[in-house]
Amino acid sequence: MPRIIGILKTALYVSELTKSINFYERLFGFKNLGSNKRMATLRIAENQVLLLFKKGGSVKASETSYGIIPPSDGDGNLHLAFGVTKNELDDWENLLSELEISIESKVEWPEGGKSIYFRDPDGHSLELKTSDWDNPIEF
Repeated sequence: MPRIIGILKTALYVSELTKSINFYERLFGFKNLGSNKRMATLRIAENQVLLLFKKGGSVKASETSYGIIPPSDGDGNLHLAFGVTKNELDDWENLLSELEISIESKVEWPEGGKSIYFRDPDGHSLELKTSDWDNPIEF
């Protein structure tokens, strides 16, 4: 069977694109690789991007010179988890506090690792989770 090597991109649907771009740039330092009135592409890490789509802005296919991109849209509170090192979790908590972003929950996982949960401007649930990268947790 062919193997998946990772998630290249994931998407969130947002009410105010500029506000969301600023949030993710300011908190995580994600680089905006390009944006327009419909969407923005933010670099998370090597070969990983977060797409921010304006809610309702992609309900029709997008015709481009390089092909047709199928429609998509979403609503409701979605969830994303970002991996962080154990040594930097306190730094993340301090940064969230400095930026006046409330921590909604803290979890200490029985299999190891800790998580902190908070919300973005659209109410999406964001998680920062520590992990032993040499022994990743299998789900």
